[in-house]
Amino acid sequence: MIGPRSIRKKLVAIVMATTLAALLVSIAIIIGYDLRSYHRTLVNDLATQAELVGHMSSAALTFDDPRLANENLALLRTRPQVRAAAIYDAGGALFASYLAQGETRAVPAELTGAPRSDDDDLVLHQRIVEDGDAIGTVYLRAENQLLARTLDYLSIAVGVTLLAMGVAYLLIRRMGRIVTAPIVAITEIARDVVATRDYSRRAPRISDDEAGELVDSFNAMLLEIEGRTRELETSSSEIAREVAERSRAQQEIMRLNEQLEQRVDERTLQLALANAELANAIEEARSANQAKSAFLSSMSHELRTPLNAILGFAQILTSSTLPSTPEQKKEFANHILKSGRHLLTLINEILDLAKVESGTVTLAMEPVPLADTLLECRTMVEPIAAGRGVRVLFPETPGAVVLADRTRLKQVLLNLLSNAVKYNRESGVVVLSCEQVAPNRLRLSVQDTGAGLDAAQVASLFQPFNRLGQEGGQQEGTGIGLVVTKRLVELMGGEIGVSSSPGVGSVFWIELASTAPLAPSAPEPAGAGRAEVPAVPVEGGAQLTPHLLLYVEDNPANLRLVEEIVRFRPDLRLISAADGHTGLALARKRLPDIILMDLNLPGMSGMEVLGQLRADAATASIPVIALTANAMPRDIERGRAAGFMHYLTKPIDIDKFTEAINSTLALLHPVEAEAEPAGRKAE
Repeated sequence: MIGPRSIRKKLVAIVMATTLAALLVSIAIIIGYDLRSYHRTLVNDLATQAELVGHMSSAALTFDDPRLANENLALLRTRPQVRAAAIYDAGGALFASYLAQGETRAVPAELTGAPRSDDDDLVLHQRIVEDGDAIGTVYLRAENQLLARTLDYLSIAVGVTLLAMGVAYLLIRRMGRIVTAPIVAITEIARDVVATRDYSRRAPRISDDEAGELVDSFNAMLLEIEGRTRELETSSSEIAREVAERSRAQQEIMRLNEQLEQRVDERTLQLALANAELANAIEEARSANQAKSAFLSSMSHELRTPLNAILGFAQILTSSTLPSTPEQKKEFANHILKSGRHLLTLINEILDLAKVESGTVTLAMEPVPLADTLLECRTMVEPIAAGRGVRVLFPETPGAVVLADRTRLKQVLLNLLSNAVKYNRESGVVVLSCEQVAPNRLRLSVQDTGAGLDAAQVASLFQPFNRLGQEGGQQEGTGIGLVVTKRLVELMGGEIGVSSSPGVGSVFWIELASTAPLAPSAPEPAGAGRAEVPAVPVEGGAQLTPHLLLYVEDNPANLRLVEEIVRFRPDLRLISAADGHTGLALARKRLPDIILMDLNLPGMSGMEVLGQLRADAATASIPVIALTANAMPRDIERGRAAGFMHYLTKPIDIDKFTEAINSTLALLHPVEAEAEPAGRKAE
């Protein structure tokens, strides 16, 4: 049995060790800094005194007047820390000297070597220079109080440390039970429930913090499991009763067939129908039992995993036969806290799934402005994405309104966005786009640049405890979120779907009814994808004319990603075309500096567009960079052989993209490429 007193002792030890380490480090830094400042101040003060004495004694050395030099040194009586001083001529011979009252050690008769300081004295030599020539040296010996100052600081540090450790000990002794009591209580109940299968047990709520929420959720889970178990038992009894009734009916039919031979055919038909219904009922009951057993088995495994960490590390912390260091105890306590939070998340998601499956979820359907919901999601997702180095791009949705439950819509979007961040690659991108697919229908798509999924993984996505097809991976999760998301979208009258390509990424989309359509963007010139960027001022007031970059791409999300990358480049302006024919016409009309080309384009492929560009004298010299998802080695070789200057594959590597653009511009404008860094610095 785990004792709360033992856990509190471990917490006291951890806190006391942490407090002592923090105090020692802080006091050491403060003492070291002060002693260093004291030594530096003393040296600077002696250097100033030596320079002043040397300046006053330069005339005495020049005119060989030791009396004047001795009078100058006698002025050091006002500096009690200076215990001895001397002036030496250019040859190092003693010219004049001074000893403070009570000083018994004489100054050196000759000046040889560098000054030597010790724990008691600080010695300084200062050359006397006249018209650029060294005419002598000033010798100063001062009392060094560094050791005494250090001992004073150590006495103060010991007193402060003892006082702080006493206060910390009293505080943690009083607060220890607040931390350990809820964990001990829920651990005992969990062990009893696992051992006895008695789901009527309840853990007591002791606090109102996260541990209290964990107790409430744990009790709610036990209540739900108890209800499901009771329903399963009732269902099994009902099935047994139906089987018995069917059996009696069959016997009655056989008896009637013996008595009424003339009705054999009719009764035989009735018997066949009854047997078919009985078989269907038995099969449905068996399938239901198998589904429930599979769900309970998976749920038991998921619940036991964090409970195993909680119970295991708690046993180590309380065991007297398994000694551990304070650092290990702190690590074990962190594992317990992390597992408890994961268990709380799992329980909440199971409860959400139970509510959805039982039909007890109540939705408040209303017109929801999409911009407000996306802003809330952005505020919550961006910090998580930033921690993983993932950029999240949100669309402008002026005037768009969907018919949904406000809270559940945000829950759906947050789940899709968090999955896109979690399963993304480092320095990846998540693009959220919105489009009008019908007059009263809006589609929201979440595209990531992760590893992607194959067809088998996509087919099993919306099953409980399926972690996005990442079984055995390093990502933590329950696999329930997508199931709940799908049911919530369907309850709101919407649809959900997914498309994915291994090595490229995935796109999850939902469609909802729209009460107000997406407002159209400002009109653009024919053939152009976006407004052009004006010239940017550079160093000296000159104007840097941006290079024109044409991007031929039919996927709006990919176009939006490149727009966001180019937006940070004032030396570029971007125009775009959605198909090969438009891109070819735009290239002939605008003659861009560089063309980015997707290969899989509607109407005319990227290879065909490249051939047309090379056949036209006006566009033959324009460098074309391939930007495509065709990443097989044979595709790359074919593209380079066709004449692409660079062949970039999706998902976009921003560093390789920037390098390709810069190297191409350097070949086109070598002089401007050398001057460009100065302009960047001026910005």
